[in-house]
Amino acid sequence: MKQIITEFAHSVTQIEHLWLPLSDGTRLAVRLWLPDSASEQPVPAILEYIPYRKRDGTRTRDEPMHGYFAGNGYAVVRVDMRGSGESDGLLADEYLLQEQNDALEVIEWITSQAWCSGNVGMMGKSWGGFNSLQVAARRPAALKAIITVCSTDDRYNDDIHYKGGCLLNDNLWWGGIMLAYQSRPADPALVGDGWYNEWLHRLENMPFFPALWMEHPLRDRYWQHGSVCEDWSAIQCPVMAIGGWADSYSNAVFRLMDNLQVPRKAIIGPWAHIYPQDGTPEPAIGFLQEALRWWDHWLKDEPNDVLDGPMIQAWQQDSQPPSALRPTSKGQWLGFDAGTASNVKGQSWWLTRGQLNPQLDALPSRLALCSAQSHGLMAGEWMGAGVPGENPPDQRVDDGQAEIFDSAPLHEPLSIFGFTEFSIELSSDKPAAMLYVRLSDVAPDGAVNRVTHGWMNLSHLQGQHKSVPLVAGEKVRVNVQLDGICHRFAAGHRMRISLATTYWPMVWPMAETATLTLDLQSAQLTLPVCANPLEIDGPNPHPQSAPLTAQSVLSAGRVDRTLSYDFLQDSWTSVTNGVGGVFGEGIYRFDDIDTTVDHNLRRELTINNADPLSGRYLLTQTMKMGREGWWIEAEITLEMRSDLTHFIVSGDMVVSLNGEEEFTKYWHQRIAR
Repeated sequence: MKQIITEFAHSVTQIEHLWLPLSDGTRLAVRLWLPDSASEQPVPAILEYIPYRKRDGTRTRDEPMHGYFAGNGYAVVRVDMRGSGESDGLLADEYLLQEQNDALEVIEWITSQAWCSGNVGMMGKSWGGFNSLQVAARRPAALKAIITVCSTDDRYNDDIHYKGGCLLNDNLWWGGIMLAYQSRPADPALVGDGWYNEWLHRLENMPFFPALWMEHPLRDRYWQHGSVCEDWSAIQCPVMAIGGWADSYSNAVFRLMDNLQVPRKAIIGPWAHIYPQDGTPEPAIGFLQEALRWWDHWLKDEPNDVLDGPMIQAWQQDSQPPSALRPTSKGQWLGFDAGTASNVKGQSWWLTRGQLNPQLDALPSRLALCSAQSHGLMAGEWMGAGVPGENPPDQRVDDGQAEIFDSAPLHEPLSIFGFTEFSIELSSDKPAAMLYVRLSDVAPDGAVNRVTHGWMNLSHLQGQHKSVPLVAGEKVRVNVQLDGICHRFAAGHRMRISLATTYWPMVWPMAETATLTLDLQSAQLTLPVCANPLEIDGPNPHPQSAPLTAQSVLSAGRVDRTLSYDFLQDSWTSVTNGVGGVFGEGIYRFDDIDTTVDHNLRRELTINNADPLSGRYLLTQTMKMGREGWWIEAEITLEMRSDLTHFIVSGDMVVSLNGEEEFTKYWHQRIAR
């Protein structure tokens, strides 16, 4: 239970809106939490710089978090990026050079204010975690430390667009959400009469976000830009990195800890894509207290123990029954000295038919692998957001459409920490194919809990910067890295490797159904086994925050998830329907600004078991917001299909003001695979 703190060392003035001028005349909108004492004794500043609308987008999380930091003696500057929220200009894409350049000006503006001591920290989750790393790599002198939460160092391999060289279906989902976010105007109560023309200008120039990202299927300069893994040495300030196993952005934490050469710390809990003071699955932690110690050390030069103890505090997940509903994770906190920890050693296992063995089988064995297109129906969400039903349920359904290899029951518990590697020699009968690999924990009763997974577009074996078709029948060596994890297999449980050639509805299918011929004798699984794991108390276990924003729930929300099978068409349809809130948050009103928000989103993905070109993704959403006399509504529909050579993606958007249609837009693009 989170403790709400109402008495702080510093009284705080909250400024709802002010303008921050940039050198090109653009104004960025700022919300500011300022300790009253700062007028006489300047304080350090904490910057969060994102496009998610400071007024009515992230208000629910901003007030309890930023109010907490301000109450402890920090100015907190929450900025709407160019082209978002109340800010001027246009938002053309993610992570542009313009975005970074603007951030440098923002930091310069902050340090020029009389209330600022000259020291700045930057933090954020997701987009804000990305650009905290990116801006740190630009090395503004005033930026003394950052905290990056649920982010990545590698925009191509570990973001919501591509993974293992394969197109993630969440690319369309995220592009659709960005269209909905950007369909909303600035609030006239803050910006005045010019809001309407600025709104139309933004709508007329809105990019078709999902297509932008689909036009870059390889790891080209587009993705290299903003990927701090391209030059680790560029980051010179201390870094705290936060991740969660139920999220899809934990891999970067390992790499940041291994490759940065600055003071650094990391915490990886069981959580989804959420700040850890609100983390689910539980246990949540006192993240704001942990962050405060970090800021006190680097921004106030206060001596404390924030750098003591292990570099990484990681939640080790225990074996537990699989469930799409997992409010709590069983486990314990472990400490590690690096992402590639000194007490973690690679342990090799080998495949024979149906078995995972600790010894190599000398007998040659081959296996044909060709999965139904519907393998992956039990995947859960690629990016967990703390919504009921998003975790992977029992994997036995998917294992029925995969080739599986089980170990003998373990005689003693086995802990792993880091990246599991799978390597095999194979050939394909088609020029393009994918190999999917899943590591699971099999209980004595047969229940199967997915531990981690990974996949590879096999036309990327010569590097992700180019696509090289496979030669039919020619043997190639494939290496697949599974997502990083910290897990303990219980004694009496089995480990399972599952192999497949599809993973719908998480990954868009290849153009043709491929059969892979696996050389099992060449297959090797390397587990990052942790000998003598160091159990620790872990982070502060008591979540705190400042008071929550004044908010009324007008209608409770929910997220419905269903699967249906068409016997006549041999096709499966997966539907996820956010009713009264895309994440089930409901229809709600921010009482202090009299603004109601209602966002509904429905995803429908259908595929025929025998035809990869039958895949269809239909996304519909409605975004409503406003108050009496000022109601905005956007209805958005996106559809994606494919043929042998192209993706076909289309969309339409109808935007209304007070029930009258104001703007329509239609997109249709064919994008080469």
